[in-house]
Amino acid sequence: MLTKNKILFWAMEYLKTIVVDDEPRARNVLTKLLDHKDYQNLKVVAETHSVLGAVEKIKELKPDLIFLDVQMPKYAGYEIVDFFEEIDFEIIFVTAYDKYAIQAFEVCAIDYLVKPISRERLKQAVKKASLKLDNKKKIEQYELLSKSFKEGSFEKLIVPELNNRRIIDLKDIIAVQANGSYTILHLRDSINITTSKNLKYYEDSFSLCSYLFRSHRSWIVNINDVKRINRTKGFLELPESISARISRSHYDNFEKLIEYS
Repeated sequence: MLTKNKILFWAMEYLKTIVVDDEPRARNVLTKLLDHKDYQNLKVVAETHSVLGAVEKIKELKPDLIFLDVQMPKYAGYEIVDFFEEIDFEIIFVTAYDKYAIQAFEVCAIDYLVKPISRERLKQAVKKASLKLDNKKKIEQYELLSKSFKEGSFEKLIVPELNNRRIIDLKDIIAVQANGSYTILHLRDSINITTSKNLKYYEDSFSLCSYLFRSHRSWIVNINDVKRINRTKGFLELPESISARISRSHYDNFEKLIEYS
């Protein structure tokens, strides 16, 4: 039975981007180019006219990607590295002079663009940045998985979403429900996540978790959250007004788990 709780279809994760150029027209042109359907995975969260302004915005907004003009008053774009102990964002330099390309790559820029900006070159540079940032996220996920195996504790789940991966705590899962070709993860605080993976995928993922139990062909429940069992109708009452099904063939195993949990 579906609850009336709000179901969140998490949007595709976007690359938070800052545009830095001392010329307002240049900033405007680049921002408009990026406001195109080709860059739906990118969102310009700030614009600024100086390196010092960029440093402030980077510390405040923690962006993924910076478009940085090389020739600016007071500080050149490539001098931005002097303001950070670690560069944890990608840089695409923008310059009117091709000779600055060498300096751009010396400070670990992922790419550079020469003004006037070519639409095709811009597309290539953004694609390169997206791939590199996606690989960073994959590395973080594999590190989490590796840590879980080494410690023998499986307390988190990586949930595949649209071009994204979300890490959730297993203890926050109340129930998992099959819904056609989709699956709904019912979490605490009336938050539900709909994913394209089937219930078997999650059953396999929970194989080392003792408190997440397959109670029905359409349900996995957190046994720690079960408040009442209706054997006559075959329902389990859970928080957030969730009623999960339980098959008769699963009663014995369920009661054993409850007894020893």
